[in-house]
Amino acid sequence: MITHTYIMRARKSVLRLTLMSAVALLSMSCSSFLEEYSQDTDYVRSWEDLNELLIGSAYQPVFAADNVATVSDNQYFLHFLSDELDEYPKSYDNYSMAYDDKERVFGYFTWQARSAQNDTYTGYNADNESKCWTEYYQRINVANNVIYSASQLSSSDETAAQGIRKVDGEARFLRAYYYFMLVNLYGKAYDPSTAASDLGVPIKTSAEVEDKKFQRNTVQENYDLIVSDLLQAEKDLDGISQPSRYRADVTTVRLLLSRVYLYMQNWQQAADYAQKVISAHPALINLNASTAPAVISESSAEMIFSMGSNNAMECTANIYKSFTISDKIYKLYAADDLRRTKYMWTNGDFHGYTKFPINTASAEGHEPTDADYYFYAWYYAWSKQTNEVSDKNFFRSSEAYLNLAEAEAYLGNDAEARNQINHLRQYRYDTGSDYTLKSSGEQLIKDIRDERERELVMEGHRWFDLRRYAVNTVLPQKTEIVHHYYYYVGRDSNEKTSLHTFTLPPDDWGWTLNIPQSVLDFNTGMQNNQRGERSYQTTNL
Repeated sequence: MITHTYIMRARKSVLRLTLMSAVALLSMSCSSFLEEYSQDTDYVRSWEDLNELLIGSAYQPVFAADNVATVSDNQYFLHFLSDELDEYPKSYDNYSMAYDDKERVFGYFTWQARSAQNDTYTGYNADNESKCWTEYYQRINVANNVIYSASQLSSSDETAAQGIRKVDGEARFLRAYYYFMLVNLYGKAYDPSTAASDLGVPIKTSAEVEDKKFQRNTVQENYDLIVSDLLQAEKDLDGISQPSRYRADVTTVRLLLSRVYLYMQNWQQAADYAQKVISAHPALINLNASTAPAVISESSAEMIFSMGSNNAMECTANIYKSFTISDKIYKLYAADDLRRTKYMWTNGDFHGYTKFPINTASAEGHEPTDADYYFYAWYYAWSKQTNEVSDKNFFRSSEAYLNLAEAEAYLGNDAEARNQINHLRQYRYDTGSDYTLKSSGEQLIKDIRDERERELVMEGHRWFDLRRYAVNTVLPQKTEIVHHYYYYVGRDSNEKTSLHTFTLPPDDWGWTLNIPQSVLDFNTGMQNNQRGERSYQTTNL
């Protein structure tokens, strides 16, 4: 018999380290689903109830691609932090400012002390600053309640028992993933020698309301929870089939475990879990096949799991946009590397993002060489063509090959590392090309890192990769990033007045985001990350 678990609305509606908006969001989402049971209290009567709660409030919903001005994605700024994007200096026809609203990403793009700082250096967008933090903790709070409620259910029926394991496993995966994102945005990169003292993010795992001020846990404590949750999720979900690839299964869990262990510099575990993923899901798209589906799509053979929205494609839809894939990234691709044309498109010195499926019907009347072709073919902004998968939360098989190759290289197993990376490369180069890497030692590690940059471009990995390379114990690699930001006569003008050049040096405080001020204000005594003044060079135009 299944035990009916009583849950007060308050338990599901409050997480004191988030903004108060979390209260309204959670109470609405939970009560609307459970309202048929009681107007005053909520009852979880079965694992099916928790399953619906997961779908409605724990997983990130799919959104249509959005421009910078209207994007609802809580991770939209990831692409703007790293060296993957730069401002396009030749944007015209008044689109750059009036349409893109590019100042919304200014604080992230130029690594300001406050990520929500606007480009006049005089104000902040508090909602923009706190959105990422708040949403992750809202969804963690839902996961906490699912985990607790699942533990209170019991049944002698095998179907129900499996259902309980299923919802517990998914909730643990989601909680682990959200904490993984939080600690890598707001904490330092995992350094085995300092993780036990480096500040991460606050941990809350209880479903109960806690009337307390939260403080930050260490990076080590964050990762300990992440690994613990994922290992339990692996046990829970082993042998359970999911109805779609929008629900995490055991292969999804194992791919994230491989990534987490790679970040922790536990090379053997990273390799072992990557191999498990490849054994279960080895498929790679052959870019030589003209009929092959887009790499980032629901029908992609490489897709393991996806959730959430995307905006990278829209931000680089055509030459009228403010941002372009950086020339530095573009030049990493050899002439016979098909990703150069399959993953992006070029119009002069403009490079757009094209991993999503093409809609040739909407581009009728435009040739592929036209500036507007890819705007219509991949997005067509005015009709808000929905893309079914995320550009940042897209788990695919190619990452497993990259994780395995990198881990094996750190272990000194050069032959196996080359075997894995060359297996991937054979599907990415023109037929007949010499795609094989023959390097070894430190050069092989560098080659694998370059391959990861080429393969996973604009999928939300690059910022985190640069951070972890800097503290790598085998081959530390520190990076300096330069971004350019143009000023115009006005929002409706295409006449530029000046250029500000921002530099993010290695070991700079800007490699971690600031804790939102609203969180610091509420949680008295919580320590912010080191902040400073971001300088820049001005060129009058």
